Amino acid sequence: MKKNMYVLSAVAVVLLAGCGKQKSFVSDNFAVSPTPLEYLAGNVPATISINVPAKTMNKKAIVTCTPVLKWDGGSAAGADYTLQGEKVEANNTIISYKNGGHATMRFNVPFEDGMEKSELFMQFNARKGNRAMKMPTVKIGYGIQCTAALITKTARTANFGVAPDNFQRVISQKQEAAVKFLIGQANLRGSELNSKTVQDFIATLKNIKSDEQSLVLNNIEVSAYASPDGAYAINERLAERRGEVSEGYVNQQLKQNQLVTNVDTRYTAEDWEGFQALVSQSNLQDKEIILRVLSMYQDPEQREREIRNIAVVYKELADAVLPELRRARMVINYDVIGRSDEAIMQLAETDASQLSVEELIYAANTLATSDAQKESILKKVVSLFPNDYRAYNNLGELAMRQGNIDGAKTYLLQALAMNAKAAEPNVNMGMIALQDGKFQDAEAYIGKGVGANNFDEALGHLYVAQGRYPQASAKFANSANNSAALANILSQDYADALKKLNNIQNPDAMTYYLQAILAMRMEEKAKVKEYLDKAIALDPSLAKRAANDAEFSDYNK
Repeated sequence: MKKNMYVLSAVAVVLLAGCGKQKSFVSDNFAVSPTPLEYLAGNVPATISINVPAKTMNKKAIVTCTPVLKWDGGSAAGADYTLQGEKVEANNTIISYKNGGHATMRFNVPFEDGMEKSELFMQFNARKGNRAMKMPTVKIGYGIQCTAALITKTARTANFGVAPDNFQRVISQKQEAAVKFLIGQANLRGSELNSKTVQDFIATLKNIKSDEQSLVLNNIEVSAYASPDGAYAINERLAERRGEVSEGYVNQQLKQNQLVTNVDTRYTAEDWEGFQALVSQSNLQDKEIILRVLSMYQDPEQREREIRNIAVVYKELADAVLPELRRARMVINYDVIGRSDEAIMQLAETDASQLSVEELIYAANTLATSDAQKESILKKVVSLFPNDYRAYNNLGELAMRQGNIDGAKTYLLQALAMNAKAAEPNVNMGMIALQDGKFQDAEAYIGKGVGANNFDEALGHLYVAQGRYPQASAKFANSANNSAALANILSQDYADALKKLNNIQNPDAMTYYLQAILAMRMEEKAKVKEYLDKAIALDPSLAKRAANDAEFSDYNK
């Protein structure tokens, strides 16, 4: 009897344990990945594994777990996760009293400055029925590795998009004249030589002679043709003769204008290609039949026979198409030589109104030797050509490089008001959004920037901001700047990161700071102090960051 009483007492203890107070959780019940926490795409995400030991979870208890990140001056709570005992009627994760259990919860809060040195705690709200039960807060994680967040700073020294000029110092030009011949003839008729195209041809030769510094004659091409009707041998001699006559006329005009150049003459015995083109463009009845004949037969005499057999159409061909093919073309090939760089710059400073918009933008983009000179020229473009978005964009690019972000936005928005699809101002607005940490805006702008001269680099910056580090490194393959090195560090390509940092021609504070991070990751602690000292000398604000940076947690101990 006494033995039975002992058994009953033991059972009662177990029952009371399962139905009494909820046991406290401890730090070891939680595993946080990653540790330390890491900045990713403007957020601080983590996975928290909960391991509840046996005989810990009260059978009738509900425990809500709330992860809270705390730092000097602020805190941020993640989403709740609720556990319940096996006798609770609810839809939460059930943890067995006897066996314990496991659960996984997600943590994610937006990143804020100051979070670098922080601690992650788990707070609890426990109750059994309507009765609240106290459970002490426990620390489960620490620090945030914020190296990826440096993209908002490295973006400040990126290559921004400059809208290009279309200036060409040498512009190739053509002037063409055409003369027609009567059927079976090769003489140049006065009516043809008085045509507008021939008169323009002659005028161009005179202009070249009168301005040989700006206009350079390259050669003249003569192409003579016979229509594809009649015997091939006759047509060949006729086309050749027409070429000779036209070449003679060209040489006569060259002599009269005291010009010397090559006259390249060729002839086509039967112009089937021109015939096909004219038929295709015509409204001839049964033209599809004619075109089919051309595709079916290659022999010129058979083609002509088949087409002549289409009696209804042949008369129309003879009246409307064939006369157009009995011709010669004379083409002047010449170059227009633009102003010298010296002449362009002189006019840009003294009388910009004499220059074209392309010359002015070329002067700003290529010839200006200082930012002040560049700005002055671009403002003249705005005054003279107020509807050209490129000047506004390039003024915006200049303001960005000078750190005047508000001024840059004003110019860039003016550029987009003129051309909402223009690549460069869209990319530049995207780069500003990156610096502001507005990654969705950056994505929207940069997505419209295909074709901008810095598009790949802008995508590289965006990919870093999105946590796509290998893709970012690929976009930065041909770049040597802080952002490119940052992408390599984040994708753990330390050899390429070192190469890029060493190739930066004008290293700044961020260059040295990245070198310190790289030295720490490569376990070269002797170099960390050297690089941090250089970085802090150029930017004293980095001293506080380094003191709180999880990258240097071992170094700062």
